[in-house]
Amino acid sequence: MTDAAPYRDPSLPVAERARDLLGRMTLEEKLAQLGSAWVFELLRDEEVDPVLAAKVLGGGIGHITRISGAANTDARGAAHLANTIQRYLVEETRLGIPAIVHEEALHGLMAKDSICHPQAIGLAASWRPELVEAMARWIGRSMAARGAHQVLAPIWDITRDPRWGRIEETYGEDPYLVTVFGLAYTRGVQGEGIIATGKHLVAHGLPEGGMNRAPAHVGERELRDQFLAPFEAAVREGGLRSMMHAYEDVDGVPCVVSRELLTGILREEWGFDGTVVSDYDGVALVLEHHALVRDLGEAAARSIEAGLDIELPSTTAFGAPLAAAVASGRVPVAVVDTAVERVLRQKLELGLFETWQVDADAAEQPADEERALARESAAASLVLLENDGTLPLDPGLRRIAVIGPSADDPRALLGDYAHVVHIQTLMEMRDRQNVFDIPVPDTLDIADELAAIVSVRAALAARLGPDVALVHARGCGLLDGTDAEIAEAVAAAAGAELAIVVVGERSGLTDDSTVGEARDRMELGLPGRQGELLDAVLATGTPVVLVILAGRPLSIPDAARRCAAVLMAWVPGEEGAFAIAETLAGDRNPGGKLPVTVPRHVGQVPTFHGHKPSGGRSAWKTDYVDGPSKPLWAFGHGRSYTTFALSDLALSSGELAPGGEVAVSVTVRNTGARAGDEVVQLYLRDLEASVTRPVRELRGFARVSLEPGAAARVTFAVHADQLAFTGLDRRRAVEPGAIEVMVGTAADDLPLRTELLLTGERTFVEVPRRFLSGVAVAPLG
Repeated sequence: MTDAAPYRDPSLPVAERARDLLGRMTLEEKLAQLGSAWVFELLRDEEVDPVLAAKVLGGGIGHITRISGAANTDARGAAHLANTIQRYLVEETRLGIPAIVHEEALHGLMAKDSICHPQAIGLAASWRPELVEAMARWIGRSMAARGAHQVLAPIWDITRDPRWGRIEETYGEDPYLVTVFGLAYTRGVQGEGIIATGKHLVAHGLPEGGMNRAPAHVGERELRDQFLAPFEAAVREGGLRSMMHAYEDVDGVPCVVSRELLTGILREEWGFDGTVVSDYDGVALVLEHHALVRDLGEAAARSIEAGLDIELPSTTAFGAPLAAAVASGRVPVAVVDTAVERVLRQKLELGLFETWQVDADAAEQPADEERALARESAAASLVLLENDGTLPLDPGLRRIAVIGPSADDPRALLGDYAHVVHIQTLMEMRDRQNVFDIPVPDTLDIADELAAIVSVRAALAARLGPDVALVHARGCGLLDGTDAEIAEAVAAAAGAELAIVVVGERSGLTDDSTVGEARDRMELGLPGRQGELLDAVLATGTPVVLVILAGRPLSIPDAARRCAAVLMAWVPGEEGAFAIAETLAGDRNPGGKLPVTVPRHVGQVPTFHGHKPSGGRSAWKTDYVDGPSKPLWAFGHGRSYTTFALSDLALSSGELAPGGEVAVSVTVRNTGARAGDEVVQLYLRDLEASVTRPVRELRGFARVSLEPGAAARVTFAVHADQLAFTGLDRRRAVEPGAIEVMVGTAADDLPLRTELLLTGERTFVEVPRRFLSGVAVAPLG
């Protein structure tokens, strides 16, 4: 190696530099670029050990896994570790190729001293994508300061089964909503020079039985028009730089070995030119989970031939097994070269060869501005499901019972992929059987992080002040509890003017978690004895405000009917308790809307708003023999402390030609006495098509803030390409015919309707010109 090597010259094109570097590499060095290593594989006493570094990094490495997320170090410490690792790679390996450091940051950077924002499902409930973009920019800046380069987010999965534990990580059930929020996250983080990773290609949110990694049963047209649609927008419109496969198989083919998916659709159809990374241990699961092959070498061969470039989180199948497959001729060296060149090109695009070192002293987090954003996002995510007028709280109240297992538990506010949550997971793995065989350090501790988070009870006490007596009783645990605890809660409620009952679930991978990855459920009611506790408190006759902290929608029809108010708070993050207290007290007016349909009973699953005309009912009877077919709460539902009215729906034209655009306008007015937000929602329905079409498809929305009596004109610009679908010939096209236009405030509340006529001939849409509708909001005098 000399300084004159072309790959060292930043003035040369990236492609030329990558080819030059590739030509200098041995097979061992090439394969090293396709692998990864956990940061703690390199550490001894929380510092990089030269002996371990030589063993793990001697031939180079593609990725380093979670310097911040898997270590108990602050921002400066993470930057120091990143610099030390990169210095070893640059100065001690033959070719001096730096590594990409990847982190998790679904709802805030998963790192010590980083801020935990609301979980993704709650962010979607805000219907404010600008909040997600702002969060992603903070994530990007924080990652760059710590020496990290790629985030394993956002999630573009459409979820149709609330039993699935990972529903909390998604932006909900609707392809349009998922696309809007996924693009917002991608713009934010990639705008700060960080690689975004699309997850999980594809149909991960429709698993058999609601069980994680189970097969997805979906037809080709639905796969194309629903589940693949957000990913296509991510590539074509968002410029996404990396993609991650889903764990499950679709029609018998695990996504990780699907050449049709990873090469045919992703690269050849959509033009994706970034890297494809494995979900953690995804290659090994071809052998261990799918039972598709007989050894890791064959799993590695089929994965890399399908289009996979990098194995995460550590090098297993792409190490010796892949080397043996190449040596035997099973995998041509040219296939390896293609993947390696993509990895090298990405590292060169990041400028790693020139700027591999960061200023550790400058790596400081968090900032007050980000904390304020987290609180604003938490407040925006709250969905008022029911309210008989009890909320906002009467300022004359003097004794309130605060009850429930989540009322005084700060941990309940944190979603999966928060730092505290995953360090707890590593600690549990360390103390029990380590099924992942990860060398977890003995120094992990999160006591100080957890102690810094304020619970709902504490936030209420701070907001309501000393004049209001808050009587606390846990009532029961998340999954356990005693009769004595329930009796204590009943006494507290009976002696109070109002009971605030805080119930729900716990996110994470630990044994006591009920929602999160591989935390799938058979039932959708309140876990453990929480339902029994709520019934006992309601029986006292004291009005009950129910606050739910959960990463999935819960089926609670009886509670919905009997409680004075129900507030869905999702998993609101470390500022969430303050947002809840401020909203209950009336300082904030809830304006969130459901990003998912809430079933009345688990037996309705899957239930979602965009079903086919024959769905959502049972032949001529409509309902089940043992209950109604309608959901408990519809997609888009959410109440407010004020009222709104929509009027004056108008189209710029009654006809729309292929390639054209139509403007859909409506007036929204605040008809109540308080300032508040309304989410105006536009849905379309194809009334005559060659294949069955959904009863409604979301095609635009705007969250509008209005003072009492104020009004605004909302205009959506809809392109004809947004009406394309996969027809009988399996090609995407716009077909002439009538389109119903519906505008309202929820999928079951669409009072304004008209028709639009698509004119002309059937027109193929190979590359959509528009994925999203333009939105303009103009105040009216």
